[in-house]
Amino acid sequence: MKESPEIQSPLIVICGPTATGKSITGIQIAKEVDGEIISADSMLIYRGMDIGTAKPTNAEMCAIPHHLIDIVEPDQEYNVALYQKQAREIIINIINRGKLPILVGGTGLYIGAVIDDYDFSRAPGNAEYRNKLVQDAKKHGAGKLYELLHKIDPGSAARLHPHDLRRIIRALEVYKYTGTPISSFHKVDLSRKSIFNPLMFGLNLERKKLYERIEERVEHMIRSGLVTEVQELLNRGFSPELNSMRGLGYKELTEYLQGKRSLDSSIDILKRNTRRFAKRQMTWFRRDKRIKWLNIDQADVPGEIVTEIRSFLLEEYPKVCRK
Repeated sequence: MKESPEIQSPLIVICGPTATGKSITGIQIAKEVDGEIISADSMLIYRGMDIGTAKPTNAEMCAIPHHLIDIVEPDQEYNVALYQKQAREIIINIINRGKLPILVGGTGLYIGAVIDDYDFSRAPGNAEYRNKLVQDAKKHGAGKLYELLHKIDPGSAARLHPHDLRRIIRALEVYKYTGTPISSFHKVDLSRKSIFNPLMFGLNLERKKLYERIEERVEHMIRSGLVTEVQELLNRGFSPELNSMRGLGYKELTEYLQGKRSLDSSIDILKRNTRRFAKRQMTWFRRDKRIKWLNIDQADVPGEIVTEIRSFLLEEYPKVCRK
């Protein structure tokens, strides 16, 4: 399907909390609708971090083209503004090649940055204050900075992981020099129209079952060699203070490998942190009323989504629709 410039390009979005099968669902859908997948996961960008991120396998990525996976090293800088630019360019390229773009992931800010008119160019910064916060974090821990952010900007704190040091520092920096929460700089400019026409699906599960799946997923990661993966990253010289190494699974098992706690205790903490992460994801996504929620326990989710996609394309793009 090729779009003329005046027509909003179609974009399918598969989102939701962790452990709901977004990746495999996206692959199944892409096979049916001649699609390509753009990852919207802030951890899948890192090379060498495969098990802890539940990265699609090489076979899966060969079967269906995937984009924005394995694009930077764990110690390379990357941010949502760069993601926004790269993802939009890739989506337009997919459309121009006659394919259907499918945005898949659980990082709500990434998804919003792609489909809505988020403007990341206006938020100011200050290198001196930023460096001070970095030193404070090294001395007192990221938790202290997170507590500070929660006091002055609870809305932004609620959307960030307590270990996401880079984004915590950025939020504190913006608030100090503007008196305005960083979230205000991310708001959509309703006077401008998104370049995409999104059809959004959210995958969900009853909470008890979701938490059971999270526990099973963590156990599977441990059996698959997550401890070894983390050890290899440390052996390669990647600092535990890196944003990537503070991701779920990597921080908890780094602390085990440093002798700070037992393996069983680290696994229990990882399960708890993942449950909390899933809750934050749902808080983010539930604000978006465009999302149609599907219970993965009660429906043929891929089949239902494919049916809706085909109806959507026929209705919205009757002159250019392939199917």
